[in-house]
Amino acid sequence: MKIYDTLTNSEKKLDILDEVGIYLCGVTVYDESHIGHARTIIIFDVLRRYLESKKIKVNFIQNFTDVDDKIINRAKLENTTAHKISSKYIQRYFTDFDRLNVKHATNYPKATEHIEDIQKFIHTLIENKMAYVSKNGVYFSVSKFPQYGKLSKKKIEDLEIGARIEVDEEKKDPLDFALWKFSAIEPLWDSPWGKGRPGWHIECSAMSLRYLGENFDIHGGGRDLIFPHHENEIAQSESLTSKPLAKIWMHVGMVTINGEKMSKSLGNVKSIKHVLDNWGANILRLFCLSGHYSKPVDYSEELLKENLTKWRQAEVCYYELIHADSETHDNKIESMIRQIGDEFDAALESDFNTHLALLTLFKLIKEVNYLAAEEKLGLNDVKQIMPEFERMLEILQLRIPKITLDKKNEIDNLIIMRSQLRMDKKFQEADKIRDMLDEMNIELIDHKEKTIWIIKEKIKGKH
Repeated sequence: MKIYDTLTNSEKKLDILDEVGIYLCGVTVYDESHIGHARTIIIFDVLRRYLESKKIKVNFIQNFTDVDDKIINRAKLENTTAHKISSKYIQRYFTDFDRLNVKHATNYPKATEHIEDIQKFIHTLIENKMAYVSKNGVYFSVSKFPQYGKLSKKKIEDLEIGARIEVDEEKKDPLDFALWKFSAIEPLWDSPWGKGRPGWHIECSAMSLRYLGENFDIHGGGRDLIFPHHENEIAQSESLTSKPLAKIWMHVGMVTINGEKMSKSLGNVKSIKHVLDNWGANILRLFCLSGHYSKPVDYSEELLKENLTKWRQAEVCYYELIHADSETHDNKIESMIRQIGDEFDAALESDFNTHLALLTLFKLIKEVNYLAAEEKLGLNDVKQIMPEFERMLEILQLRIPKITLDKKNEIDNLIIMRSQLRMDKKFQEADKIRDMLDEMNIELIDHKEKTIWIIKEKIKGKH
């Protein structure tokens, strides 16, 4: 499936689009965000950045579920309020994802700020006989929506009561799900049917309707949300509007840890903060983008080390470009850059294949580093290569550490001094300067005619 062809419902080019609406199911804020959340949100960050690089306006909505049993239970455990728990972890969310270079959404609606929208939505479903009031709350009647199961490819007659389906004797059908739960426990709100709080699924339907309208372009989230969350969203939204909820559904594959599912019981949940502290944003983003978004990826220290090795080559490439000073010129550079740019775009425009896009980026990096090693990289080549290299890095939001002019001059002077010492065969003194540069995360690369330097990102991880 080509995402952008689907958006235009034709074989028209991407540049005919003016605006795209995206709704991404965000986190339930009762604990620290983990690398599974990171992968989903990074995938959509790159999607948004690519669309915006094509001059397409993106209305990007990402909600916070800030009322939920998990939040209430955490509040009880910590002897505090649900509001304080959700506020604490919303703040943690922004701390983590700002460090990950994720662009802020257009809006971050919270369930607790849209209770009126939710209640109006439920009221209309009841009026349309698609929902009913029971002793325990208001429920959506799944049997009234014949298309139920179309996203998950499940048939109503084949579905059985399971762990993900609420068990309640007051329901008319085991598959019916809660729109409003009656409760005497805070947080709760008055409603025409009784005090309580909204069900999980109705929150996203009400907020997507409020911010993106009845039919929008892309709805996304983790693969674990297909059933029942997104299936239930479709049922209640399309029962209200009689229109398809979204043109495209994008579900991001799960992150496993050494082949096992992440779970607190196994003690293998990796928080974003933990991985960032040890490996940094670039390595985590490379990991999250390394496979096709719809497939699972397995987290391991070995894979992070492999990504670190790749990133070191990207750093070398950047500094080879900024240090180039010869008049050498390769006539094939222009066509090579155009081809690589086209390959990068084609990868992202064909079902958003970030894996292929990364292969294209590192193809460029390899070529630049080869030309530099052969001393065939000239200033005219750099003028053509650098804009495309930086465009790719910007879309993928991979950041190479920059340096001030004063620091550059200081490093240049040290290198000149080291070169003179080597010419004078004072190798011990020259090695001391290299050690000083190592402490500054500066690595020297000796060419036949000159020595260049690069700034390496400091990584704490084992490598």
